[in-house]
Amino acid sequence: MLMPAERRELLVERLRSQGKLVSRDMAMELGVSDDIIRRDLRDMAAAGLCQRVYGGALPASPAVVTYEERRQVRPDAKHHVARIAVELLPSRATLLLDGGTTALEVARALPLAFDGTIITHSVTVAAALLDHTDTEVIILGGRLFKHSAVACGPTTAAALEGISADFCFLGVTGVHPQAGLTTDDYEEAAIKRLFAQHSAETYILASSEKIGAASRFTVMPLRDVSGIITNPSTDPADAGLLRDLQEQGISILS
Repeated sequence: MLMPAERRELLVERLRSQGKLVSRDMAMELGVSDDIIRRDLRDMAAAGLCQRVYGGALPASPAVVTYEERRQVRPDAKHHVARIAVELLPSRATLLLDGGTTALEVARALPLAFDGTIITHSVTVAAALLDHTDTEVIILGGRLFKHSAVACGPTTAAALEGISADFCFLGVTGVHPQAGLTTDDYEEAAIKRLFAQHSAETYILASSEKIGAASRFTVMPLRDVSGIITNPSTDPADAGLLRDLQEQGISILS
């Protein structure tokens, strides 16, 4: 029988290779009780190695770190996602632009001559648009959520009343065929849902490290989005996850 440390190392490797763990199956395979596997998963979740779900675990999102650390994660992938997102915007469009590091790249990729309206609750996104003299920028206020440098709370929600945008670009920390669209903060998830509800079309900004990952709070069902914007990946597991999403009718733009 494996020692506890060896068992957890195996669980981490299996999660990485298969994209999920089923507690009952792992208990049978390793010849231990369900309680032992659940305890292992609790320890792994506490260490940030997985996201526990009913019956097992999914990979934890690498985006659940500080804002500065997230700026260093796959900048090339975020640039790719931003370029695709900007190409979707016609002249004079009104866009509800979420916060986060990928949304910041969208703001930076926006042509200086864009003559539409950007509505955001992100101080970093708003600052990135200062030189866009033809772009109207509307900032939504509220309590500053420092993890993503965005405003959150009832003030932010109230500011959305009466707004009807053409597009919404949302960032999430996880996109999974079963867990759906997730993020790691309860209030931020609520604001993201409101953004989508006030937009005709909603696209998810999700560089490839977020595909197959999951966080604690659901943002919205996959069926409610117009598409997921990501970057090409050479990982066969990513290709399989994207196929699963497409089989659910989700449009993938890469």
